[in-house]
Amino acid sequence: MKKKETLLATAFLMPALTIFTIFIFYPICKTFYLSFFQWNMISKNKKFIGLENYINILTENSIHKSFANTLIYIGLLIVFNFILPYVIAYILAFLVNKFKGFYRTMFFFPSIISLVVASLVFVWVFNPMIGPISKFYEIFNLKPQFWLKTNGLVMVLITLITAWKIFGYNLILLLAGILEVPTELIESAKLDKISNLQIFLYIVIPMTSSTALYVIVMTIVYGLQQVFVPINVLTQGGPNNGSTNLVYSIYQYAFTFFQTGRASALSIITMLFFFILISIKIKVLEKGVYYEN
Repeated sequence: MKKKETLLATAFLMPALTIFTIFIFYPICKTFYLSFFQWNMISKNKKFIGLENYINILTENSIHKSFANTLIYIGLLIVFNFILPYVIAYILAFLVNKFKGFYRTMFFFPSIISLVVASLVFVWVFNPMIGPISKFYEIFNLKPQFWLKTNGLVMVLITLITAWKIFGYNLILLLAGILEVPTELIESAKLDKISNLQIFLYIVIPMTSSTALYVIVMTIVYGLQQVFVPINVLTQGGPNNGSTNLVYSIYQYAFTFFQTGRASALSIITMLFFFILISIKIKVLEKGVYYEN
């Protein structure tokens, strides 16, 4: 029976393992192999250079800038796509009585829009001459800001574009978790005249922490997958590497500069960095996670 069960389990796992091996495990191994070579992706010959690609990557100023931009992007993304939807989900669950379905639909709607379209929409909105934001500059007599040409502001704009795309999905997940909180607890707290802020901090967050942990991890992973499109469409990493990040730097090395070895080395470094980052987040945050039963 044990042999039959083992064979049956293996048979069911083989399709998934085959796909994983071909499309994930083998590319990672191949990338690691190429990171030790100097190769332009076209020549038949590869020159073995050992750790030189890793040394050059770690000592290059543009990579330091990409690394800093990536951390800033992750920080802004957590604010826009985790903290903000968490608060709004709580408001929709317990403080809004009418048109809940309408609000949910409107918040989720951007999730089905193409990122290219979203990028062009935001470029128009933040256009300093004709966009809606320019009207606020006129009202308050402020100097128009060229968001795509200003270091700091360009990273905020890129984050807003990807955050707008992911926001609705995260809101629905967090709302589903919040709606599982027993209403008796909320009603008892209100009878004891506990404020909505305290209910959110001391009842809702602890009891939905397992959902929150999943959302914060997926926010980082999905956000890094999505950020390539607005950067490539709008800024190409400019101005002066002000909007580039580790993901876009990998693309530039591989398909703009044709430095496949450096691109592979940076891919491995990036993978290890985010693996460590997410592992630390899970290890730290999971200590306070509440799992029912």
